[in-house]
Amino acid sequence: MRRLFATALLIAAAGCASDTALRSELLNLKEEVRALDDRNAELSRRLDRLEEKNTLMAAAETSPPIPASAELPNLTVVRLKPRLEAAPKMDLSIPVVEPSEAWLAQLDDAPVERRGSSQAAVEQEFEAGIAALKTGNLSGGVGKLQRLASDYPKHPKADDALYLSGLGLMGLGDYRGAAISFEQVISNYPAGNVVQDSMLRLAECRIRLNKLGEARRLYTQLLARYPGSAAAVQAEQRLGSLTP
Repeated sequence: MRRLFATALLIAAAGCASDTALRSELLNLKEEVRALDDRNAELSRRLDRLEEKNTLMAAAETSPPIPASAELPNLTVVRLKPRLEAAPKMDLSIPVVEPSEAWLAQLDDAPVERRGSSQAAVEQEFEAGIAALKTGNLSGGVGKLQRLASDYPKHPKADDALYLSGLGLMGLGDYRGAAISFEQVISNYPAGNVVQDSMLRLAECRIRLNKLGEARRLYTQLLARYPGSAAAVQAEQRLGSLTP
């Protein structure tokens, strides 16, 4: 009897222990299933995104390229507010000075042997004229330089020779002769590098000859033709010193 009761108790205890273990295992299984569901949902979302990206890439590969002549989108025009002060006026009326027809004809009639002379000989004669001026032989230097300008009017140093001969004549006090040399530079070599200086020196000769009106006109022409140059600055200063 006692043995049967003990056996019943053991079976009951074993049943209780088995029931508790079963419930614990069931809860664990439910947690695992829930985790698997969450993981499955995440994988499903990732799969959808990958499929959408794949679809877009396939569409881009099959789409025709945009032609170069395709119409571009309209641009927005931004209007800037203008400045209040007016822009400075520019003097565009610069006269063009050309050599006279008589001088051009004179160049064409120059002797062939002179035009074909050695460049070295012309340079040597030019340097000899300058050396004569520097050593005080003004008349000799003027003669050499004027002869060079007359014999080789197309030489690149011809206008310089005329200008320097004019300076030599001013040193001799021959302002009329100097004025002629400067006038030849201005009229025959308008694009030369000594035109502006020749205009200044010619105005000085006019002043020495008491021709103030002509001097004022030369200074005014310098200001109009070469605004902002060093010669124009000198012309403006000297023009202000002349009494009307």
